[in-house]
Amino acid sequence: MLELQGIAVSPGVAIGKAIVFDREGYSIARCLISRSETQREWDRLVEAVGRAHQALGAKGKATTESWGADLGGIFSAQQQLLLDPHVRSEMEHLIKDNLYAAEYAVSEVFAKYAAAFRKASSSFLAERAADVRDVEQTLLEALTGKPTQTLKEIPHEAIVVSHDLTPGETAAFDPEKVLAICTEAGGPGGHTAIVARGMEIPAVVGVGNFLHNIRSGDEVIIDGHLGRIFVSPDGPTRQRYLQRQIARESIFTELSELRDLPAVTSDGVHVELMANVEFPNETQACLARGADGVGLYRTEFLYLGHDKEPTEEEHFQAYQQVLRDMQGRPVVIRTLDLGADKMGMSRPIEPENNPFLGLRSIRLSLRNPALFRVQVRAILRAASSGNCWIMFPMVTTLDEYRSAKFLLRSVADDLASEGIRIPSNIRVGMMVEVPAAVLMLDRFIEEIDFVSIGTNDLTQYTLAVDRSNDSVADLYQACDPAVLRLIKQTQEITSKHGKSTSVCGEMSNNPAYALLLVGMGIRSLSLASSTIPVIKKAIRSVTLGQCEAMAWRALRLGTAREVDAFLMHQLAGLVPEIVLQA
Repeated sequence: MLELQGIAVSPGVAIGKAIVFDREGYSIARCLISRSETQREWDRLVEAVGRAHQALGAKGKATTESWGADLGGIFSAQQQLLLDPHVRSEMEHLIKDNLYAAEYAVSEVFAKYAAAFRKASSSFLAERAADVRDVEQTLLEALTGKPTQTLKEIPHEAIVVSHDLTPGETAAFDPEKVLAICTEAGGPGGHTAIVARGMEIPAVVGVGNFLHNIRSGDEVIIDGHLGRIFVSPDGPTRQRYLQRQIARESIFTELSELRDLPAVTSDGVHVELMANVEFPNETQACLARGADGVGLYRTEFLYLGHDKEPTEEEHFQAYQQVLRDMQGRPVVIRTLDLGADKMGMSRPIEPENNPFLGLRSIRLSLRNPALFRVQVRAILRAASSGNCWIMFPMVTTLDEYRSAKFLLRSVADDLASEGIRIPSNIRVGMMVEVPAAVLMLDRFIEEIDFVSIGTNDLTQYTLAVDRSNDSVADLYQACDPAVLRLIKQTQEITSKHGKSTSVCGEMSNNPAYALLLVGMGIRSLSLASSTIPVIKKAIRSVTLGQCEAMAWRALRLGTAREVDAFLMHQLAGLVPEIVLQA
């Protein structure tokens, strides 16, 4: 058995036979033309660009119809790349001056750009390399009239493994046939990962070189929750994952019946289960799984899915759609939560040695007030379409929060002067993601309406662990006693002052950890919509006293390993039918 670790970008577990999709686009041989052929060759390329532009538009239309406008918009960005004047100029130079055949010119230019993107220090640019390859393939298809190798027609259910996949290839998959995706390259912000999440195909990317260890037909297990891959799994591993699948299937009907029931402990304590949303078209899945609202609306897709900053109208449409779809349920819109390195090609930045400690989140927004005002204007304009809450990410100091609130009030005054009505009941809060925010929360508390504890970053900053660094990844434990104490301290302060507290992050998706949080006094969890039924089942199966007993004991343990083992043991005893979901 070969066990590999990658980056989990789309949740789910799949067991099946591998199909190895191993190629780097077209292989174009060096081909030169005579001087007399240059104009004809250039005209041929110009015509092919037109056909490729239409083809990308058709891909975008089909993807929009199947999966929503947000995923379809990826192909609009690819159309812009195809028509980029620098790309066009370089291809023209190679044809007219270097006497390259059109196909050879296309291959050389796009290979150069893809290589440059992959080597970029900006993760945003590095993750755009797949888009470059997508455009190259589409243009070469238009030139040659021959399709590239695709997996659109897979003869049987399979797990696709590849060095990389383009967004176009991924969008063409049949989710009934493609059980999961695993690639050597890629990152969580890449368009391929975004498409996989939108299509709800389990996916693990960024595994590194492994294709030489796998062949088509090999049995593979993909764990899209933990980012694990098992090639030719041994008996115990296969049995463990089969049991998980059987357990999921056996309680699926029961869980679906809980959709319209509240998450209430058996002794009557209600826990609000909110959904994390990344794209507007995800709201239907939230409602189908019984979400009480949207506890975290990530707005980063508006930036990651485009090569230029989104307009106010693009922001407005995205926010209005979610607010309307949620029909009066709370929608917590988090303002931009990106590092400067992911802001795209239109905004030059200075390289940072440690982006996680640099210009990101609320710091980036405050440093760029024009950009921030565009987003805030759109949120306030859309607020009348539903129950809108606004949340600022990674707030560290009281000055940051006050500056953000000042800008918010300034924008509201501007809109009022323009005759645009702004609801008076918009709640404004902050994410607690750094220890400094916890330590100073008693000073924040009078000025905020609510807090949401972001356990992913809180764990990272508390334990000084880069969760993407394999060398220290084992130290990244959300159940570490230090993290639990910070969560408890936050809850005690907010409860004392009557302010609501929610927890978002991977902790909320784990039934054992969810019960622990309830025992610690948390009454609102924001989680992936796909896990809402399981968490609801767990909560409805226990009493508050049982949860509080779990929390009392867990808070007195000394290590993350002890806490995790204790919680898993408790879950097995309290809710045995879903223990395999943890």
